[in-house]
Amino acid sequence: MGLTSDKVLALAVGAGVLLFAGTVWWWPRLAGRSVRAVLGRMGLLFATQVAVFAAVGLVANQSFGFYGSWADLFGRENGQGVVVDHSAGTAGGPLRVVGDRRVTRASGARPDVSGRVEEIRIVGRTTGIGSPAYVYLPPEYFQARHRARTFPATVVLTGYPGTAEALVDKLRYPRTALELAKAGRMRPMILVMLRPTVAPPRDTECVDVPGGPQTETFFAKDLPEAVSGHYRVGKGPRSWGVVGNSTGGYCALKLAMHHPEAYAAGAGLSPYYDAPSDPTTGDLFQGDKEQKNRANLWWSLKNLPAPDTSLLVTSSKSGETNYKDTLKFIERVKDKKPTRVSSIILESGGHNFNTWRREIPATLQWLDERLDATQK
Repeated sequence: MGLTSDKVLALAVGAGVLLFAGTVWWWPRLAGRSVRAVLGRMGLLFATQVAVFAAVGLVANQSFGFYGSWADLFGRENGQGVVVDHSAGTAGGPLRVVGDRRVTRASGARPDVSGRVEEIRIVGRTTGIGSPAYVYLPPEYFQARHRARTFPATVVLTGYPGTAEALVDKLRYPRTALELAKAGRMRPMILVMLRPTVAPPRDTECVDVPGGPQTETFFAKDLPEAVSGHYRVGKGPRSWGVVGNSTGGYCALKLAMHHPEAYAAGAGLSPYYDAPSDPTTGDLFQGDKEQKNRANLWWSLKNLPAPDTSLLVTSSKSGETNYKDTLKFIERVKDKKPTRVSSIILESGGHNFNTWRREIPATLQWLDERLDATQK
């Protein structure tokens, strides 16, 4: 029986109830001071608590989709995601570096061998939004024979609340990009890693909030402008991609759909398709119906001109709550030429780092195939 099975949940709840009743029933008989009585009481209490905590954990997992299987729970789910292309006929100034770190922990690793991750601070020229970020620079960036070369760049976004450090240390984007490039499976690429939460603690869902943070404009205009002004990134729209998980995945799809002039490709790992409204977001639209509609990707697909961009969405058959919506999104995009859509659908995987680590290698390769830093 699978981790998300209703039978497993029922067994856990039943075990908890029976052990609680058994504890009440047997307690008077174990009231003595003998070793056997003490061990009996300890055993009943321990077993009851384990059963109760297991039941609560299973309820939480089914509600929020943290893990999709037992292997996923124990970190043993390691099958890599495979991209399926659904397109017909196809299978400076506003940026300051404040620190740096190695991509790998190898002693004495040089940037021209292992690349470098720089910690930066960006201040949007048009929006005034300031945000910390990390930039991964591949080894070729520092090699003399590539000193005139420009590179494609991908913006990498966390979920909410998320931390940019997790993109480096937990999801291992820089290390994965380095390993794939060394293996010849993708070209060197610059990664710009940050949170979509540019006005913490508020979750702005990459929306231009009326009278508030102009988050969509920051990511569509200010961020690429600042990075291109400081690093050797290609200047054309085909030079930029965007990827994110959860909230970041929703943002990535929206940015690619709304701003094909800025992003040639957008990948959503476990995304959703409409901005939520809850205590973390507050009132994002202030009664502005046009903004509310734009934030709804279903509305955008139906009512806006189809953008010339590529989209990638991911989900799993077991463990993700967005599976049915993702299949529906794929079908709707397939009818919206020239927009192209691809997907990664896992058999099992919850809404967690282990699942996204399985999808990231194929996602980076997919982005590499769609970006070209030499085009103007």
